[in-house]
Amino acid sequence: MAYTQEQLDALQAALAKGEKRVTFADKTVEYRTVDELKAAIREVQADLHRQAVDTGLWPQAPRQIRVTTSKGF
Repeated sequence: MAYTQEQLDALQAALAKGEKRVTFADKTVEYRTVDELKAAIREVQADLHRQAVDTGLWPQAPRQIRVTTSKGF
């Protein structure tokens, strides 16, 4: 499932308020524990990161260019 930044913001706002009930547009989800809410936040963050990598908005790994020189031939 493709998550959105708005969903992540709603999850983080609920955690900051100490709530376990989160509403996205027309759907409401109630988590049993704060740990479940934190796990949901981690899942959404990971998915958003994967989306950014897939679209090229976030580089997967830094590129390195190595130059070596020596005197003479």
